[in-house]
Amino acid sequence: MKFLQLKILERLTLYLPTILMGLMALGTYWLVRSTPSFSEPAQQEVVSQDPDFVLEKFSIKTFDKTGQLRSELFGDVARHFPDRDTVEVDRVKILNFNTAGHVTTATASKAITNSDASEVELIGNAVVVREARTDESGEVIPTMSYRSDYLHAYMDEERITSHKPVELLRGQDRFTADSMNYSNSQQVLSLQGRVRGTLMPKKEK
Repeated sequence: MKFLQLKILERLTLYLPTILMGLMALGTYWLVRSTPSFSEPAQQEVVSQDPDFVLEKFSIKTFDKTGQLRSELFGDVARHFPDRDTVEVDRVKILNFNTAGHVTTATASKAITNSDASEVELIGNAVVVREARTDESGEVIPTMSYRSDYLHAYMDEERITSHKPVELLRGQDRFTADSMNYSNSQQVLSLQGRVRGTLMPKKEK
């Protein structure tokens, strides 16, 4: 049982960077880079706490060098706050497409990113789903999903944390914990608090 748990957690550490960091980095980075630029004022002025621009019902697409669609970000409303230089997006949805055409989807009630997208927060009903696929060896990798009310991604540190309850699903296997800390550079996934796991037996072929 312990060996199986380690095997499942090893799988999760392999795919968590793709599921979370790729989505949030691609989507929110281009949201910030696509925002309008404003000329510097002639004199220094008090920075307003109100948003200086608002986007409604928008989508932003990113493409690779060959013209293939790599990600698309949708949002109901985006607001840029000059006093803290952040962008907030209501009801965000991010689609990420890999080279094989598989889709990973991330949704949340709100996303907040700083000016250089080095930190991204998904707040409220954050759900990330990576569809099932077959790897190079022919093994079927089941659908994987991650659910929490809060995710905080530190892009420069390649780290994702959550201080709220989390749920990890891989096919019919399920893990829950009170909080999480994932380091991509160290390839370590740490689940804290009341950690529980349910492993379902594989069906015989």
